[in-house]
Amino acid sequence: MSEKEVLLTLDGLKKLEDELEFLKSVKRREVAERIKVAIGYGDISENSEYEDAKNEQAFIEGRVITLEKMLRNARIINNDDVDIETVSVGSIVTLEDMEFNENVEYTIVGTAESDPLHNKISNESPVGRALLGKKREVVVDVQVPAGVIQYKIIDIKK
Repeated sequence: MSEKEVLLTLDGLKKLEDELEFLKSVKRREVAERIKVAIGYGDISENSEYEDAKNEQAFIEGRVITLEKMLRNARIINNDDVDIETVSVGSIVTLEDMEFNENVEYTIVGTAESDPLHNKISNESPVGRALLGKKREVVVDVQVPAGVIQYKIIDIKK
């Protein structure tokens, strides 16, 4: 079975690499020290400090494996690859909400770096999927649980 390609911008790649480095160089040491201290408390069979540290260690190791896999399967979207005529991964899109007559700006990114709180939406999200391949001035219908939202594409940038 082939592994899924992970689309990343250069910023997204740097964030994942930084997180991986932090987990490997800092968090692993911290947890190892916590385990060592907890073992010093004696019987580990009923030692909650030991249990907590081991659980954190398992989480960190799982995250390290996930990050390494993502980086191994990464396809970097360079700014030069982004077309300003049609929406694609890496595009910064200004939309007009047709119902509320308000503008919003989204950056279309791969799922690994989506962050809706910072207006970075996944190419696989309902809005992202609806926008891909569309041009300026096009009105797109986005199916959401509450019904259909209409957005007009005002601008596409890199």
